[in-house]
Amino acid sequence: MTAKVPLKETALNAERIARIGREVHAVCPEFDAHSFVASVMADLPRLELGARIARTSQGLHDHLPVTGPDALDILLRSLPPTPAAAGVTNDFGLHLYSPHSDYVSRYLRTAEHLDRSLAALARMTGYFSSELPVRHFLADFPEETMQAVNTWTRHEDFRVRRLASEATRPLLPCAPRIQLPANAGLPILETLYDDPHPYVRTSVANHLSDTASTDPDLVLTTLQRWKTSGRVTGKQFAFLARNALRNRLKAGWPPAYALLDYSHDAPITLTPLDLERTELRDGDALAFSAALTATEPAPVHVMLVISTTGPGGRPREKVAFVRRATAEPGRELRLAKAYPLRSTARWQVSPGSYSLALQVNGRRFPAVTFTILGA
Repeated sequence: MTAKVPLKETALNAERIARIGREVHAVCPEFDAHSFVASVMADLPRLELGARIARTSQGLHDHLPVTGPDALDILLRSLPPTPAAAGVTNDFGLHLYSPHSDYVSRYLRTAEHLDRSLAALARMTGYFSSELPVRHFLADFPEETMQAVNTWTRHEDFRVRRLASEATRPLLPCAPRIQLPANAGLPILETLYDDPHPYVRTSVANHLSDTASTDPDLVLTTLQRWKTSGRVTGKQFAFLARNALRNRLKAGWPPAYALLDYSHDAPITLTPLDLERTELRDGDALAFSAALTATEPAPVHVMLVISTTGPGGRPREKVAFVRRATAEPGRELRLAKAYPLRSTARWQVSPGSYSLALQVNGRRFPAVTFTILGA
């Protein structure tokens, strides 16, 4: 089995640092690319990803012959003419260009250069998403930055529109928290929720999901208003609502299911769960089956719930999607899955006693038990 290469090794490595040096030298012959690469690479191998980004932007700052707006002009001119020309083949961009926006945040986050710096981040986000640097501007210059963010919602580049939603997320992963009200981003989302690009709509849903962690009623009211507006319908609205309310759906919150037209009290019955095996190990698949019947047509949204007791006696749950369908009278709906039991950063599969239940439209049915054995 081939070992997985850590992201930090592919994101910023010797080859990419050398490329940054070449691209900057091409527009600024006074930039000593050799010394830049040598100084950065002296430290890079021992650093994690975030520190690699910071060390590279520091190297740029140390070796550029100018500072301030003149340095920013060099960095912008060093970018290939388009993200595609740079080799960007996805929506998020290349980590190769993460030090550029980090440089803006680290060395040009001042009132004097604010407008130019924010405009640069909007330009750079096509090469590598700039939401993290924007967070630092939101912390230091919240009103001015939010004004710029609002203009980004109408930008012709979908990546800039997505930046408006993503940078203002209340709980953006791996990012510092910003001291803004939970509903501060709603005016931005009002513009973007029916955006033609799925990358933008996904960010809107993730932003709402963050908000739902502290104010689910606000999110529910917002989604109900959007549903009534008719600007998003059918599968597009269902995708938006499911992702915005995903944690509420996992928790079985009836209003979330009702918004998606799933009745919490649907006239359904479920046969007892049947497990293929009741003794498993970390890495095995938990294979189960059950049959659902209904006395009248009923849309159903089915999830599995794995429960156990963690260290200190605290209950732990893992909830995952199984199936969406419409149950019809007289026709058995088979529910079966082989769910992989793998430890992750958020869920540790430890030896002990577990239970498995199915949750249909937020209603949990009787559980069965199984055991995780030691290695």
